[in-house]
Amino acid sequence: MSAIVGINYADGRAVEGKHIVKMLDVLAHRGNDDCGTWYSDGMAFGQRLLRTTLESVREELPGQETSLTIVADARIDNRAELIARLELSADCADGQLILRAYRRWGESCVDWLVGDFAFAIWDTATRQLFCARDHFGVKPFYYYHGAETLVFASEIKALFCVPTVPRRLNEIRVQEFITSEFYDKTNTIYQQIWRLPPAHTLTLNSEGLKIERYWQLDPSYELKLDSDAEYAARFRAIFTEAVRCRLRSSFPVGSMLSGGMDSSAIAATASKILAEERPEQPLHTFSAVFEGVPESDESFYIGAVTQDPGIKPHYIYGDRHSPLVDIERIISYQDEPQFAANLYLNWIAYQLARQQGVRVVLDGFDGDSAVSHGFGYMRELARGGKWLALIPELRGYCKNFQTAFFPLFWSYIEQYGVRPLMAKSKLTRYIYWRYRGLADRLRAFLTRNQPKLSSLSLIAPELLQRTNFRQYRQQLAAQNFIATPNERAEHFKAIDVGSIVTTLELLDRTAAPFDVEVRYPFWDKRLVEFCLSLPANQKMRQGLTRMIMRQGLAGILPPEIQQRGDKGNLSMAFEQGLRTHEPDFGAALLTDDASLIADYINLDITRAAYHSYSRGQNTPVDVMTIWKSLNLALWFKNNRDRLEP
Repeated sequence: MSAIVGINYADGRAVEGKHIVKMLDVLAHRGNDDCGTWYSDGMAFGQRLLRTTLESVREELPGQETSLTIVADARIDNRAELIARLELSADCADGQLILRAYRRWGESCVDWLVGDFAFAIWDTATRQLFCARDHFGVKPFYYYHGAETLVFASEIKALFCVPTVPRRLNEIRVQEFITSEFYDKTNTIYQQIWRLPPAHTLTLNSEGLKIERYWQLDPSYELKLDSDAEYAARFRAIFTEAVRCRLRSSFPVGSMLSGGMDSSAIAATASKILAEERPEQPLHTFSAVFEGVPESDESFYIGAVTQDPGIKPHYIYGDRHSPLVDIERIISYQDEPQFAANLYLNWIAYQLARQQGVRVVLDGFDGDSAVSHGFGYMRELARGGKWLALIPELRGYCKNFQTAFFPLFWSYIEQYGVRPLMAKSKLTRYIYWRYRGLADRLRAFLTRNQPKLSSLSLIAPELLQRTNFRQYRQQLAAQNFIATPNERAEHFKAIDVGSIVTTLELLDRTAAPFDVEVRYPFWDKRLVEFCLSLPANQKMRQGLTRMIMRQGLAGILPPEIQQRGDKGNLSMAFEQGLRTHEPDFGAALLTDDASLIADYINLDITRAAYHSYSRGQNTPVDVMTIWKSLNLALWFKNNRDRLEP
């Protein structure tokens, strides 16, 4: 992990050194192993370094070669290939590797890079700034671009060290936080401050600023192999390499282990690799267990993985911790409101990692989306009228997820059989929609006493109207949720969403204070491309999801996990933890803290949720309503001096 910062003045005037130094001071928590600055006419760079690999010992801060200078927060995974092509020494630092690639291929260098990276290169000969971010946005990159100034940094808070950077609240982003719908990959909580989207480059020269996409997944390509065994072997090889390259560390390595399939696959694979390549080094695992909440406790599945003698387990006893533990300190590191209810478990895990001297932690975040459950396969069969093939899939699904078969089967018949048939003439369309209207009215009558809150209900009505957020949301939703013809298109849409990069940035900021770099094997470009290209029946079989992973990791995953179809419900532990440790949870929202969010939150709904909670009559929606309102209030309290009126 590194912190990278930079300031560019279009008129070529000298950058004040105090601004770069202050930016680096603000980001001291991102690395104290080394620090460096560099200045030229109209351009200045700064970098902090947290050493995690052997090669990082040779990292120059910033790095230079002829007219080129680089700052980089990077881990390059196809090092051997690039070193051979570029004729570099085997121990060269990753930043130097990128710089040499840029000298050889120019802006096309990003087409040759595999790994996680955010970097900036300044060419004094052409006076051009070139920046890039990795394929899924693991490494953060934020920037402000004004009439004469561009400022960039690994965290937003550093940008404010430059006095000309505005600090105006982006009310659209506030509403995205309230609804937990992060469609946009570019905006932030501040107006005019942007994130460089994943798989994009930024070029600044005399012609102006240019943002371009350099890579995109291809949802039209399907990989065709001869047998299930070949698909499984290919997955195993690619996944193993995705884990192996993320084990590159000169410090002990750890892995988050929840007991679910994703984290278990990583831990089991990592332990196997270490046993073969570094037998003296155990894999540290970090797991949350809940002795008093069986619905949330995954101890049985965690234990199936930690039986491996190459694993050194560490446990977080979640019942003993409040979900609000260190909440104000956690929020102080977050540049945007914190939206993840269980982030406190990551916070504690990263503390444990530092105590064990672990600087690299592997994480199975959202492997569901990267690999795909394959649910779209059932819709694909129904659209194609393949009812006989659909029935065993639905039966298997219902068995694995404890769902009634006939209501689900009828929903497919109605959606993909009856509706298209009835749409063929005006008369049948009229009959169908009359039937649907009567059915909807009957359903509304039967559920008339149940709460009906949309995701927009928690937004203050005046804010919703003033910002046209409803229309903004509809436009972005239309772009993100267009009709999909098959499972692969659904898989692509699940990957191509803004919530993934938002969460990766959240975890990055949470781990940084503990000298921990989080790495994500499931978000390896090669693995995601492979999984997207699979035929639908390699993702789901007999209603069992992620079939490619179950078959590909046979003999590595413990059988108990390889065959499981469910996972623990952490929301139960979250609510019980609040009731046990925070008896006054949300009470401040009825008094002083309410004024902080009155312009943004519908306080009538928050208060109603609190009263239901205090009487023990709440729903899960009530708990999350209070949680979001409280977090937003704490964020405003922490940042009110920073915001412009």
